[in-house]
Amino acid sequence: MQHRLGRWHLLPIGLAALLLVSALAMLGLDRAVRVGALAETRAAATSQAAILAAGLESELNKFSLVPRVLAVDPEVAALLSARGGDRQRVLNRRLAALAGQTDAAAIYLMDARGTTLAASNWDRPDSFIGSNYGFREYFSGALADGTASEFALGTVSRRPGLYLAERVGPATAPLGVVAVKVEFDRLEARWRNAEDGVFVTDADGIVLLASNPDWRFRAAGDGRAQPRDPARDAMRFGVAEPQPFALPEAAQGAASPVRLIEKIQPIAPVGWELHLLADPTPRVSVALANGRLAGVAGLALLALAGAGAYLWRRQRQARAAAEVASQTAMLRDQLQQANRLATLGQITAGLGHEIRQPLAAMQVYAENGARLLAAERRDEAAENFARIAGLAGRIGEITAEQLHFSRRTAEEPRLVTLAEVIDGSLLLLRDQLRQKGIALALPAPEAAAAARVRARHVQLEQVLVNLLQNAVQALGEGGTIALAIAADGAELRLSVTDSGPGVPRDLRDSLFQPFATGRSEGIGLGLAIARDIMRQLGGDLVHEDTAGGARFTMVIPAA
Repeated sequence: MQHRLGRWHLLPIGLAALLLVSALAMLGLDRAVRVGALAETRAAATSQAAILAAGLESELNKFSLVPRVLAVDPEVAALLSARGGDRQRVLNRRLAALAGQTDAAAIYLMDARGTTLAASNWDRPDSFIGSNYGFREYFSGALADGTASEFALGTVSRRPGLYLAERVGPATAPLGVVAVKVEFDRLEARWRNAEDGVFVTDADGIVLLASNPDWRFRAAGDGRAQPRDPARDAMRFGVAEPQPFALPEAAQGAASPVRLIEKIQPIAPVGWELHLLADPTPRVSVALANGRLAGVAGLALLALAGAGAYLWRRQRQARAAAEVASQTAMLRDQLQQANRLATLGQITAGLGHEIRQPLAAMQVYAENGARLLAAERRDEAAENFARIAGLAGRIGEITAEQLHFSRRTAEEPRLVTLAEVIDGSLLLLRDQLRQKGIALALPAPEAAAAARVRARHVQLEQVLVNLLQNAVQALGEGGTIALAIAADGAELRLSVTDSGPGVPRDLRDSLFQPFATGRSEGIGLGLAIARDIMRQLGGDLVHEDTAGGARFTMVIPAA
């Protein structure tokens, strides 16, 4: 009887111990799922911030090409040298068409004193023509340094935007400045619909772009602590003293409060920073609810709880893997586009030279044709005009290839000949090879035309341009670059061989890893992106040892 009473005395103790262990287990489970949810939120925020930053950089790189190309346009220089007349009307319409194609808010040309001579909004009430912008920092900066940018409110529209400016003419005798205004209304609207909070700050910590318009032109971080010029701020931002910016509160859905997670990504080349705010409350709330349900089920029936927890974890991992895969695909696309635009930016000067030469020849043929017509030598005049048509076609091929290379499209794989890929790449690089005195050995035209693959033309061209650009940089002045095509079973091999110093031995094992580079000015992403593109297409990019120089081979499945 006493033994039975002793056992009954142990029952409350056992129940109390079970409750204590259950409570401790629940607390431990709560803490574990909270930490996991926060880690997932940080990882997702890091990936999303990188994608958004790459997208913004791509937009900025696209628009930065516009003033750079216009600055070397002969029609722009001609209007600055001899104002008015048909030149102004023609250039006004060209700028309006270009603004519509690029989605630029405005494109305009100013003389050396800052007076606007031509503008894309020439036919609107708020036209810039006749307005003087010599007081703007982007104008004085472009005159002094050749290129400049400034984020500010428009003097007439009072709409914020980024001004990108490029000097026309040499620094010793500048003719004027061409500028592009970029507005980000649609980008900010997408941020409002898709993210918890996004804002971009300049080098001084001033908020320039934001998913919430109330955040704009506030001082984030230590931006307010820096000495500022109230008059300059009032002209640029419309406020003489930017107010401090405080991060918003997170939602209160979790059992205990959590802070917003902030991820920061630098934006090249303007020195900005993108800040992504992620609210972990929904993830934490869902994770806590799921964890407690799993805990209760575990106490009720350990076996069933174990199976349920396993399935729940697998589902969560599958969702996370799918999300990461989707974000990785978006980031890869953004990086490939940024790499194309960066490569195009490096060869823009050569393209300008390639266009200027036929333009000058067209002018000579046109003048001679006019004189021949006056002398009634019509057959000879017709020959001159035929030459002008041929040169115009050449310019059209170059500009079309430049636009095709820079455009980001959802191109599907199609039958492509390696001759198309080689010809398109050389349209962009031929002048650069000629200026550096580099000899080029090409495969036989018949072999290139017969080599057919099923792939994305732009991606193959991006890889080949990258390899040719690397070879040019390795050679410097003079030397030889040889392109060769070989069949290897079900694959075709397109190799680029240069007579340069070759790849250092200490770099060969890490050659295709991100940020591995042997040049002080390189960042080491070109070959990594190129190999990633080739593997997406079912092929590969390899480095092969040679007796001298370097050889990189594109391995492509044959059609």
